[in-house]
Order: sequence, then C-alpha cells, then structure tokens
Amino acid sequence: MREILTAIKPLAAEYYRLTGKPLGVTSEVAETIAVDVLGLELAPPRTAAYDAIRRTLDGSEKRIQIKGRAFGADANPGQRLGRIKQPAACYTVLLVLLDNAALDLREMWTPRMPPSRSDLQNRDLKSVSAAR
Repeated sequence: MREILTAIKPLAAEYYRLTGKPLGVTSEVAETIAVDVLGLELAPPRTAAYDAIRRTLDGSEKRIQIKGRAFGADANPGQRLGRIKQPAACYTVLLVLLDNAALDLREMWTPRMPPSRSDLQNRDLKSVSAAR
C-alpha cells in the first residue's frame, strides 16, 4: 500500500498544479503519514468514526479520527476540513497538514477535546452537586 501512495503523491501534486483541484487522495496520504510518523495502527477500511488506533502501555485502545488538508502559498485561508463524525467513537481528532506541492508532511495538530455528551451523562451528579 505504501508503494502505491508513494507513487501517487507526485501525480496528485502535478494534477493539483495543472488544475488547481485536488485529485482526491489527500485523506489516504494523511492517514498513512500519521500512522508512520506516530506509530499508530490503521483502522480497517470503512470503519465508522475513526481512522487509526493508538495502543497505550496499559493495553487500551485510543481511537483517532484523522483529517488531512493539503495547502500551499496560494491557499485560501477559509478552507474547511471534512466533517468530524459525531457522535464520535474516537478519543481525539488529528489534523494532518500537507504541502500541496508534493503532499509532504508540514504539521500535525490535535485539539483538546471537551467531554462528550455521554461522558457528561454518565458522570456521578451527586459528587458534582456536593462539590458546589
């Protein structure tokens, strides 16, 4: 698989240079780069709500939703990411920014995630109200 993505990256970059439109492989390239750089495990194809898994020292799984975006010097500052799947069965979201000239890694970001609705619903409300 990595050989295919290595071969497609220059073609996708050239397509973007010629047309100004992405070829449609940015997500796959971003996922593969994130998995390689961070030592993650790629989720099975068509897995809902997450793209990769990070195994912790205690053996638990942290599910990660990966969003990829390619941009360059001529990028529109108003570019949007794909929708974050909600309710997300993931631990966090990872933004992978690629250079659109070669689809090489520029940066990776992960936000602090607020507690999910189910986390808040499952919280012990007695201890919360007693703390007030």
